[in-house]
Amino acid sequence: MITRALVIKLGLGQLISWGTAYYLIGNFGTLIAQHHGWSDSVVYAGFSASLLTMAVISPFCGRMIDRHGGRIIMTLGSCLNALGCLILAFADHQIMHFIGWIILGLAMRATLYDAAFATLARIGGRDARRAMGQITLFGGLASTVFWPLGHLIQSEFGITIALVVYAAFALLTVPMYAAIPDARHGKPSGTTLNSTDNTNDTSNADDHGLPTHQRLCGFLYAVIVTLLNVVNAAMSAHMIAILIGLGLTTAAAINAASLRGIGQSAARAAEILFGKRIAPASLTLFATAVLPLCFVLAFWGDQFAIAAMTFTLLYGAANGVLTITRGTLPLMIFGNARYGHQVGRLLVPGFILSALAPSLYERAIAHWGPNGALWLSIGLLACACGAAIWLYLLLRPQRSETRPALIVR
Repeated sequence: MITRALVIKLGLGQLISWGTAYYLIGNFGTLIAQHHGWSDSVVYAGFSASLLTMAVISPFCGRMIDRHGGRIIMTLGSCLNALGCLILAFADHQIMHFIGWIILGLAMRATLYDAAFATLARIGGRDARRAMGQITLFGGLASTVFWPLGHLIQSEFGITIALVVYAAFALLTVPMYAAIPDARHGKPSGTTLNSTDNTNDTSNADDHGLPTHQRLCGFLYAVIVTLLNVVNAAMSAHMIAILIGLGLTTAAAINAASLRGIGQSAARAAEILFGKRIAPASLTLFATAVLPLCFVLAFWGDQFAIAAMTFTLLYGAANGVLTITRGTLPLMIFGNARYGHQVGRLLVPGFILSALAPSLYERAIAHWGPNGALWLSIGLLACACGAAIWLYLLLRPQRSETRPALIVR
């Protein structure tokens, strides 16, 4: 049973975990480099190492949540999050700096949405879909809360104290994740693709145990998530810098970038309230079609502040919807049997390529300027939209399905 209290605790945990780990690089990356006299590429390489770490442990983390629930994994992740922030705060050598990022990579895979979604799927089965959307309402505000908050703390007390405060925030999530129940939802549900039952034996843990239709849908899901991960990782690291490069002041760029979180949460609230009868594949198609268009608006950000604000708001809104479908599409394709392992496997390419994204975008910005980075993003997102169209066509027979309602008590 997924209770209201569980949703609130997981939601607050996501707000803090995203803000103190994943979005740390966007606020503090350049400042850490300046503090130690390093090049920016060293810090962004550390962030890339954290994403690569997420890829390495992703299948294992998914299996552990399938078997034991999310309490142990997510609580441990909170402790690692705090440890990683502390190491970044006091690391004077690049080796220790990289160790700090690797620890943050372990923490992020154990605490962010993918771990939370697998935890909810294990507890609630298909009824977890509504709860998945609800916790993203909290997580979507992470950049809105922690980018201005981090900037304020750093301005007043310096980068070291700011990172120590982030570590303290991370520890606040320990009791939240420690309250996760170990309950498992009845009999694992099978897939909605009317193929074969995937609930009984371990052969379904790997791709060769799935019907061709499921494998293709899983592949397209992985393509979409991978391309979105690449752009998201790049924007988390460089969105503020890109906006500054387009001509905005630092304060204006931070304020505009912070609208990303508002857009995410607003779109997720709308999806929860009004998207009940819209299939996840349809939502994915719509959101991926919006993303390239909103990046076009950014080209006018230097002339019209409203264009930059609309860009970040729409970017956040589309990502807000896609975060929910990232959790609900696998339920539609595979059911909740071995949800954590299936998703963990499919996320590996996204983590690996997104590990390269900050460094690649840094070079793109250096060679082609912020406009070049925007065009690169448009191309990648157009490919994601193409994959979403294909996936929609494959899942179209399920378009009349509605989501099971979840009454959160």
